[in-house]
Amino acid sequence: MRSRDRQSGGGMVDRLGISRRAVLGIAGGLLGGTAVGGTGLIAGCGTAALPVPAAPRVAPADLDVVALAREMVRFDTSHNGEGGVTLPHARMLQAKFDAAGARTEIIATPKPDNAHFVARIAGAGPGPRLAPPLLFLGHSDVVSVEWDRWSVDPYAAEVRDGWLYGRGTLDMKGMNAAAMSALLRHVNEGARFDRDIIFLSDCDEEAGPSGTRWLAERHWPSIEAGAVITEGGWILTWADGTTPMLAAITVQDKLPAGLDLVARGTATHSSKPMPDSAIVRLDRAVARLSDYQPPVVVTPLSRPYFEALAAATDDPRLVTALRVLLSSADQGERNRAGDLVVSLSPYSWLHNALLRHTVTQVIQHAGYRVNVAPGSATATMNLRLVPGGPAASATLEEMRAVLGDDPALALGLSAGGPVRGTPQEQLAQLDRLLSAPPSSVDTDVYRALEQGLRETYGGVPVTTGPFEAGTSTGPWRERGIPVYGIYPYPVDNDTITRMHGTDERVRVDALRSAAALMYCVFDRFRV
Repeated sequence: MRSRDRQSGGGMVDRLGISRRAVLGIAGGLLGGTAVGGTGLIAGCGTAALPVPAAPRVAPADLDVVALAREMVRFDTSHNGEGGVTLPHARMLQAKFDAAGARTEIIATPKPDNAHFVARIAGAGPGPRLAPPLLFLGHSDVVSVEWDRWSVDPYAAEVRDGWLYGRGTLDMKGMNAAAMSALLRHVNEGARFDRDIIFLSDCDEEAGPSGTRWLAERHWPSIEAGAVITEGGWILTWADGTTPMLAAITVQDKLPAGLDLVARGTATHSSKPMPDSAIVRLDRAVARLSDYQPPVVVTPLSRPYFEALAAATDDPRLVTALRVLLSSADQGERNRAGDLVVSLSPYSWLHNALLRHTVTQVIQHAGYRVNVAPGSATATMNLRLVPGGPAASATLEEMRAVLGDDPALALGLSAGGPVRGTPQEQLAQLDRLLSAPPSSVDTDVYRALEQGLRETYGGVPVTTGPFEAGTSTGPWRERGIPVYGIYPYPVDNDTITRMHGTDERVRVDALRSAAALMYCVFDRFRV
């Protein structure tokens, strides 16, 4: 996919993330900053008037998405599943939203210094009844880091060569900053919305014990909404890494499940190595599974995405492979076409994850003393299931067939995984979730996202699709509340790959355009 520098249009974002529409509306859009390098310009989206406030209520730094993102990243909110220290971060958010006149709430979890944060901008529609609230769902916690592999301090929020580095810059403090900056700018302009706008910063999204399900069970009135915007789909770029090529709004997540592979052998003194070593047996079994690929599937949810990709790309080989993939009725041909799509795509691992269930080895446990050969060894794997795809039980049976008939190996669903219950109960729950419908696109919130993307990014094609990972939106989805996912900044493949990885980063100009997009989205609900 080559660069599309020839693209132009009324909403095209330039290298600084500033739309040309903003240039036409400087008087309304320039508030509390400069055109370049300060708080930036925000496009005059939609038809809402931009009243000039009597006096700014929001600090200029809080309108600057880059400054706000850097402040967020500097809070170390990392954890390994036990919950992070997020209370200082929540208090920082509360001070800013309090200054803007929002109703705020810090909700403590059982873990000390770990808390959810909720801010509500009250609606003031023209009629007696407001539209149902719109909830922005972010999360303040981040995964931990392998310090020795980073080239920068992961919590220093260093800007280098136009990139903001740090844990959470991409997932998802950068997005939180974009939404918060845009919302505070509207407030600073004296905006009135036709519904409540809720900003929720979840403290335990990264597999912590007290995430949104815990919150919904205890504080549902604080987070009840008519629609949710959260992390999800990507704005893919051309070969230049900056010009948007295709934007995806995700309307359903892949389903996560944990798998445990247990190998057993003779436990004995380490001076007497045995041929049935549990650790060796496990390593060999994992090696066999590393070559396993579940079958390629094209579901009603993923088909529009790959059709849009075929229409957007200018690589004729990829177009041909996508057409074969989309038209094939034979599973073998579909597998070959899917593998070819993955090999040709500049976003190989993303598109592989959207085409099939995936299995990733994530944790291994074995041994406890240097002079003991352990009697068992366990590998924990992460299974991600495509909604509408094959049943989880079918994938398990395929994996067991790869392992062969070895009574010393056992593969099954993890008791402590995201889906709980007996193995039979877990499989039944996964099958139910696999057949659940995606969020409807016939809503004003979806249309606001779609139009905002096109206005901000020069008419970029917009499609729906599945999210290759998962979000903490289960409590809303289960109540039939539509959920839409989008990472609002344009990204290249290298940026996506750094998610949860080493030297996570996001472009500074992409952050600014993300704030412009979120401003456009919220603008649709001004009165």
